[in-house]
Amino acid sequence: QGRAIRRVVALFDNVEDLIAENDRRYEDDNENYTIDQDRLQIGYVTLTTTLPWLFKKSADMEYDEYLQMLKLLRQGADSARGDDTSKLKTLVAEWVNKGFKPDIPVDFDDKHTRGFSNDACGRLLCPAELDWNNPKKCSLLTRVRTGIRDRSEGYIVTDLSFPAYLYDGYTANPDDLEEGLFQGKILVQGYKAVFTSPSSAKVVEGDGDGTDIIQNNRRARKSFNGAKVKKHVRFSLSSITSWRSVDGDFDYFQFWCTIVDFFERPPGRDARRRVERLLEWWSRKVFGRSHRNDISDVAKARMSVNALAMQRAQRDDAAFDSP
Repeated sequence: QGRAIRRVVALFDNVEDLIAENDRRYEDDNENYTIDQDRLQIGYVTLTTTLPWLFKKSADMEYDEYLQMLKLLRQGADSARGDDTSKLKTLVAEWVNKGFKPDIPVDFDDKHTRGFSNDACGRLLCPAELDWNNPKKCSLLTRVRTGIRDRSEGYIVTDLSFPAYLYDGYTANPDDLEEGLFQGKILVQGYKAVFTSPSSAKVVEGDGDGTDIIQNNRRARKSFNGAKVKKHVRFSLSSITSWRSVDGDFDYFQFWCTIVDFFERPPGRDARRRVERLLEWWSRKVFGRSHRNDISDVAKARMSVNALAMQRAQRDDAAFDSP
């Protein structure tokens, strides 16, 4: 139980904190909530739709039993996060080696060979506003790589910068930083590996081969910003060997909040429409598009299921009319 919590509800917050925020709102008439409080409340609402049995079951429990249930949920949630992190650790190394063919391949087990010390991982982790790998600017290239590795002024990597791996083609347009954002190939691979299957992550070109499941699955759509996967991919590319919320100057919790806010707190209607289009892109990319409605009635009538039904009806009619 609880494995869906870190994947769909909240990556960092505990169930107890979500429930406490909802309870506080019932007791407090103040409507001037902070962004953090709103995040907790959104998490609570998602929790109630993800685990609809939770509150009905808890109402019939003694308090000690209730606390034990929450503990088990938390353990299940953290266990799922650990499993996903371990899974992506190996898969991300495979994808980087296949996609970039580095002179020294990324080791599947030793994370000390990753991070900015590795040119392939460094390119993907590099802040979008910097140029890690431009052969036309050799002196600048050296300065960027050295500056990041030495954590020099102007090259300190924090959660205030979008990593290049978030972008389509792993390159950002400085004049339109929203263009291609959250469309990186390795993101799609990571999402499919976690939410569908590792084998499905091998094919990410074009649309998926399923149906428009996101349009009909509100829970899946709620989780489709993939904030968890975006964070896990960065962790897999980094050189840190065990999970923690801060990696040097990079705060994973703030990074997660930035991604969630991008999808859930757009500044206006146009931004919201762009978010919707991005979610639709992800829906097609991961689950595919249904072409059922494109089939004409004439074509449907010739298909074997409908053709057989017609033949059986005709035979029945013929038998009824025969003397």
